[in-house]
Amino acid sequence: MNIGRQNIGPLDIEPALTALAAALRGEGPAVELSVNPDGELVVGHTETPGCDDAVAVVRTSGSTGAPKATVLTVEALAASSMATALALQGEGQWLLALPVQFVAGVQVLVRSLFAGTRPWVMDMSGGFTPAAFTAGALELTDPIRFTSLVPTQLQRLLESPSPDTLAVLRRFDGILLGGAPASHALLTAAREAGLKVITTYGSAETCGGCVYDGVPLTGVEVRIAEDGRILLGGDTIAAGYLDAPESTDTFYEEDGVRWYRTNDLGTLDADGRLTILGRADDVIITGGVKVSAAHVQQELEKSDGVAAAFVAGVPSAEWGQAVAAYVALAGGGTDSAVPGTGAAEGSPTGDHAVVLEHEWHQRLGLLAPKTILAAPELLMLPNGKPDRLAMIERLNALHQGK
Repeated sequence: MNIGRQNIGPLDIEPALTALAAALRGEGPAVELSVNPDGELVVGHTETPGCDDAVAVVRTSGSTGAPKATVLTVEALAASSMATALALQGEGQWLLALPVQFVAGVQVLVRSLFAGTRPWVMDMSGGFTPAAFTAGALELTDPIRFTSLVPTQLQRLLESPSPDTLAVLRRFDGILLGGAPASHALLTAAREAGLKVITTYGSAETCGGCVYDGVPLTGVEVRIAEDGRILLGGDTIAAGYLDAPESTDTFYEEDGVRWYRTNDLGTLDADGRLTILGRADDVIITGGVKVSAAHVQQELEKSDGVAAAFVAGVPSAEWGQAVAAYVALAGGGTDSAVPGTGAAEGSPTGDHAVVLEHEWHQRLGLLAPKTILAAPELLMLPNGKPDRLAMIERLNALHQGK
């Protein structure tokens, strides 16, 4: 996995810090960061009509469609940084281990500016590796240290045989983990290793993570709509999308509070703790039965030898939709289709995959995937989120080849 791969060594973030600092002071236009094909950081300036206090324009991940240009204001970023510092019980030095052009990367720079500390950029010229992360972490000088990771990165770091990697991970006062759901096994392993991991939930539309370990940050409100969707409100909500600033379907005001309507389903317990159930569009109707893709994914990931899974519905002449799974096997290997699940004749496979298929049919019955593609790892976007569209395309092609 090459998250945010660069070709010429660590990024020079000085121009980005200078531009963001000016925008935060109201002395410059909104900043939009990108990385060109040569691996060089490009600091762009974007006009934001109708939003004079815009600081940054951040593209959404595009995991379910075309990326949207999200406008983040100085008030929202300030509220997010302050709430993060309160939740982490301090400000400190950040290690940038994610692509700087996405909201998690931008927030590392913004939080550093508010804290008056200097972030360190790890060298991702060879992709994300435990050795590069360890080297970057060793450059941190502040006694209080933080970083943001996605689950795939944390999994790779925990699997590193180097004792230095685990040692530097333990030095962080907080490791924010977001971008994708983290499995129970990964969180258990991290905490048993003595790591201070905080799961985060949020998006570019909320200035990044605004719910930590199920609890909303200070100034953030969470409620559940009648259709089960998660609604996030409060001071960290974006001004809107650059190409649709007046949209009331996604962003709206109510009783003086700005709200963002997510595409995720969730529940709130009696203490107000949020549990995310999955995406609103991950319900698969197969043979007239409604199946939660998130539930099936969680069941698959309980199996030994499964590092991660992605589940989706694919068109099926027989079932309307069929449950399909893209499965990353621990230890890697080559892409393979499991026999009897829509694989083309002669597709490579292993005995372990066959055992897994039998186990899933016993455990899930009719909910078990009818098409399974086993691979060394899930397909990922540059920001570390699963590339849902790419995996659905491969699963659909495999299923249709039955």
